[in-house]
Amino acid sequence: MGAFCRDCLNDAGSAGRCPHCFSPRVIRHDELDTLTICHVDCDAFYATIEKRDDPSLADKPLIVGGGKRGVVSTACYIARTFGVRSAMPMFEAKRLCPHAAVVRPNMDKYAGVSRQVRALMLDLTPQVEAISIDEAFMDLAGTQRLHGMSAAKALARFSAKVEKELGISVSIGLAANKFLAKIASDLDKPRGFAVIGKAEAARFLADKPVAIIFGVGKVAAQRFAKDGFHKISDLQRADEHDLMRRYGAEGQRLWRLARGIDSREVDPIRERKSVSAENTFDRDIASFRPLERRLWAAAEEVSERLKEKRLCGSTVTLKLKTADFRILTRARSLERPTQLADKIFAASRELLVREINGTRYRLLGVGVSALDDAEAADPADLIDRGAERRANVERAMDRVRGKFGHEAVVKGLALDEKE
Repeated sequence: MGAFCRDCLNDAGSAGRCPHCFSPRVIRHDELDTLTICHVDCDAFYATIEKRDDPSLADKPLIVGGGKRGVVSTACYIARTFGVRSAMPMFEAKRLCPHAAVVRPNMDKYAGVSRQVRALMLDLTPQVEAISIDEAFMDLAGTQRLHGMSAAKALARFSAKVEKELGISVSIGLAANKFLAKIASDLDKPRGFAVIGKAEAARFLADKPVAIIFGVGKVAAQRFAKDGFHKISDLQRADEHDLMRRYGAEGQRLWRLARGIDSREVDPIRERKSVSAENTFDRDIASFRPLERRLWAAAEEVSERLKEKRLCGSTVTLKLKTADFRILTRARSLERPTQLADKIFAASRELLVREINGTRYRLLGVGVSALDDAEAADPADLIDRGAERRANVERAMDRVRGKFGHEAVVKGLALDEKE
């Protein structure tokens, strides 16, 4: 059985502590020296960064989130002991943990730290597949000679380097494939390092709920439970063809994942599916003009992100959340892909007009999907003669903002404060 100390990286025997530095952080597993696929998850990412930057918050429960009507972006592990969870309404989080410190999200700062973590990942391997701002898959196959150590040891060294240089911590799941690695990274948080080998996969998964399988949401889990599939072991006992007859291609996927089989490769050029922005209001809004003003702000934010990432998209989606927390989404496909705020706003505004019927909304968001490279953005429009002029004006505004800041140029709609 392979075994080493996560602190000093020396090989360890069967004793509980490391024989070299006496650390209790010794990891042992039969497949430790052969596994290469991992999932890295930053621990309570936003909250950890805020505590790093303000030591007075270190031993306090901390919630990163919006105002009274917003939602929790991240809760530190202390706050989580009180039941606070991500995406929980802020009023509920404050009820559960009234003495928690609350910090507004600073996405620019978090994105900067994310890029630093990603750079350290790329020092290990070019096979890095980012799946969000605070998590990624890596495949370290073939890197043992480069690093002079196994993938497991290289990952332990990476984890220590993140803590030392960036002041945050990560949890690592090492496994035979992406599905198992993602599950493993949640087993030992924070500062975790868990391993799930190929040989033990089916046995390990057997008593887990079907909902642990990615893509199985609450509604799907209820459907599977109604059909008698409550735990992974229920799927393991099922015939593959019977599952395919019931659920089509999804049935075959369930059969394979229930046995720990996942053939997906780590994809370093994984396509981003959408770019979006949303805002929760301080109070519910039913009137068109104040919603329109917030829509423009969201369209501008999405446009800025698309331009920054050199992307464009041809599907615009409007998201609305009602006062009673129902979510409405409406989408429109464009004839030509765009990255311009003017076009994103125009398309989403048409969708918004149809939803003004007295309903009060607490959140509004805009997203652009069906993404492409920026080179495909906004070709000449022979029908709308004013489109080119508006595009030139917007790009001129971008140049001024790039030099003097975002507030240097503000469109008239954004100045309208009437509600």
